[in-house]
Amino acid sequence: MSLNTLVGLLQRGIWQVFMMCAPVLGAALIIGLIVAIFQATTSIQEQTLTFLPKLLVILLVLSLLGGWMFSSLRTYTINIFRMIPDLAR
Repeated sequence: MSLNTLVGLLQRGIWQVFMMCAPVLGAALIIGLIVAIFQATTSIQEQTLTFLPKLLVILLVLSLLGGWMFSSLRTYTINIFRMIPDLAR
C-alpha cells in the first residue's frame, strides 16, 4: 500500500463523514440561531426551549435524507471492500 493510496482513503473517509454530518448539523445550527434570536427579542431565557425544536428538525432531516445517507455510506463501504484485494498486494 503506497502513501498516495492511504492519503486517498483518508481523504475520501473524511469527506464521507462531512457529507453525512453536514445536513444534520446545518439544520440544527439554523434552528438554534432562530431560537436564539427569538429568545433575545422576547427576553425568554429558558434553556430547554432550544432542545425540542432542534430535536424535531434533526429527526426530520434524518427521515428525509436517511435513504440518501444510507446509500452513500453503502456505496463507500462497498468500494472499500472492493479495494481490499488490491491493497493486499
